[in-house]
Amino acid sequence: MMKLRCAALLGAVLWLAPAGFVQAQSLSYNSGQSIAPAYEGWEEDADGSKYFLFGYMNRNWEEEPDIQVGPANSFSPGNPDQGQPTHFLPRRNRFVFRVKVPAGWTAKEELIWTITSPNGKTEKAWASLREDYKVDDVVKASETGALGAGSSSPEIRANKPPVVKVQGARTVTVKVGQPVSLAALVTDDGVPKTRGAGLAGAAVANRGTRADRAVANTDAAPRANRAMQPPARATVGKNVGLHLSWFVYRSPSDAEVTFDPIQIKPWEDTRAGANSPWAPIWSPPEMPKDGIISAKATFTKPGTYVIRGLADDGALTGFDEVTVTVTK
Repeated sequence: MMKLRCAALLGAVLWLAPAGFVQAQSLSYNSGQSIAPAYEGWEEDADGSKYFLFGYMNRNWEEEPDIQVGPANSFSPGNPDQGQPTHFLPRRNRFVFRVKVPAGWTAKEELIWTITSPNGKTEKAWASLREDYKVDDVVKASETGALGAGSSSPEIRANKPPVVKVQGARTVTVKVGQPVSLAALVTDDGVPKTRGAGLAGAAVANRGTRADRAVANTDAAPRANRAMQPPARATVGKNVGLHLSWFVYRSPSDAEVTFDPIQIKPWEDTRAGANSPWAPIWSPPEMPKDGIISAKATFTKPGTYVIRGLADDGALTGFDEVTVTVTK
């Protein structure tokens, strides 16, 4: 049976089901659901190196499971640790990391990412060099919501991803409860240009319904709203504008990390009022003139953490990381 690439079909497969099945698929959960690894496709660098691209779908809206590298979070064949996350943010996270394809691989060979979720369900993603799985920056921009399905423009085709450079040490040791100062320099080509609130990329409107906008203007937006229901189209909508988010990429199990200030969500939170580029009427904060984005992170449990700073221009992303060792 042919294996389907998750990135392009994850949403579409659900919503093309017969009418009798749509109601069951509209259910949403805060916790207790599984994580599906996703093979997004493969790309080729200018030097000819090839890379498999991976992301995932955490079916929970709130629970962020920690699944350590090992039998429950591994790659095969070869090294089970290929730089995958161990801390899984809610919902859909696309193009999270890439794995260099071994020299000499053919389209018949597969790299498999296996995840067993805390609820015991095991799911896999199969990566191969099939020609129809090859992606470029325009495909990335489209699938992350900066474009409408099948749309493009000279602006988006000329876009280059932002570059992130951590300022200061990339490895830090602190004690539990001691804040860590994080800083990263973000540079970008200014493409795509920042859109007004509610505009997603060059082609997709993302203002939400009048009811959504009313909810967003209240002090306490309810959890249940139209944004949590099945999508009306195959692609998400995203507000375009350069920003950076600090978040936990790897951490010990059940270890809480707090950030000051609260960070823009790097995952697809489509709920009205969410601090997320995928939320209706969201707009990016003004970038500092020196391009340096700072924050503080505080840790509640000893262990080793990887904190990622992800810059997003609305279509493409770039990142750098800090490894933090926390002691008692």
